Amino acid sequence: MPFSEFVLKIHGRCNLACDYCYVYESADQSWRTRPGAMPTRVLTATAERIAEHAREHALANVAIVLHGGEPLLAGKTAISEAVGRFRAAMPPSCDVELSTQTNGVLLTDVMLAMLDEHDVGVSVSLDGDRDGHDRHRLRANGRGSHADVMRGLNRLAGSHRRLYRGLLCTVDLDNDPIRTYEALLETGPPRIDFLLPHGTWSAPPPRRPVDGGGTPYADWLIAVFDRWYHAPRKETGVRMFEEIINVLLGGQSQSENVGLSPVAMLVVDTDGTLQQVDSLKTSYAGAPETGLTVFDHRFDDALLHPGVVARQIGLAALSATCTTCGIRDVCGGGAYAHRYREGHGYLNPSVYCPDLMKLIGHIERTVQRDLARAQPAQSN
Repeated sequence: MPFSEFVLKIHGRCNLACDYCYVYESADQSWRTRPGAMPTRVLTATAERIAEHAREHALANVAIVLHGGEPLLAGKTAISEAVGRFRAAMPPSCDVELSTQTNGVLLTDVMLAMLDEHDVGVSVSLDGDRDGHDRHRLRANGRGSHADVMRGLNRLAGSHRRLYRGLLCTVDLDNDPIRTYEALLETGPPRIDFLLPHGTWSAPPPRRPVDGGGTPYADWLIAVFDRWYHAPRKETGVRMFEEIINVLLGGQSQSENVGLSPVAMLVVDTDGTLQQVDSLKTSYAGAPETGLTVFDHRFDDALLHPGVVARQIGLAALSATCTTCGIRDVCGGGAYAHRYREGHGYLNPSVYCPDLMKLIGHIERTVQRDLARAQPAQSN
């Protein structure tokens, strides 16, 4: 399957020092040797490669995500020029959806006006209320970022609401799930994406027992699911829950962390290297690398990389344990990065396996009960 989503590391540094960051705090420290910002020549070459790929595969649309680090550190002039370059390079038959994923600190009126002018969607990282957010999402001097993020987020949700794509929240077991969820609802986000903390069998997530005992993350998420699912009106979508329900009802997932749908995403780092999903940085140094660059390789070359192939062949990439599991097609083995075990690679169940089984089972039973109630009573 050709790539249709491109994550561009337009800036490789950050103005926060979040202690769980997979870019700066994980096993892969390659950011130290790469440019702080994506040079113009890399941007130009990337735009040409995306356009080439779109033409060769007759793509009707592509998504380009400006990422980092903190992408807004690139500045409004550089971002404006980059967006213009990407739009100009694409064939007329291909629609381009541009967005950025930001920590929200730099969402000033001036920055938002520029993003609005260029129709760039905005997703913001927010981990709940002040106490929950500021436990991990700190500045280098130890000061919390919640107040700054909320100022930017309120600007986005106000006069620039059409750009608002949603919130990303990393699950923290020390935060109350309902209080966290309700804090996220304050600005009326169109969608919330709950993210499991990155971890592997070799470096487990916080309080995730590797011996299989306990389901702390499922318990946390089930509390949120029940609050969300039984609300009178669901104006805010929750991606994880919606994708699980979608697959349970026979649809295909649009998330790389749910189901067996082929992953069609490629990362371009600040130096022009092509990488797999960059959460693989939590596995070991060099894990996301493909050995390819935008200067010397077509994107079709990346489609042949073993790591990319593994994330496109679905069932064939799962461990023996996963292939015989009853929720296999819904879970999809979990996030690829979470399957890693030193000495065994990625051919393992997710380190979150017990949590995923409990969460999916709970959602399935809940949906089945509602479907049964909706069936008309059959006469004798």
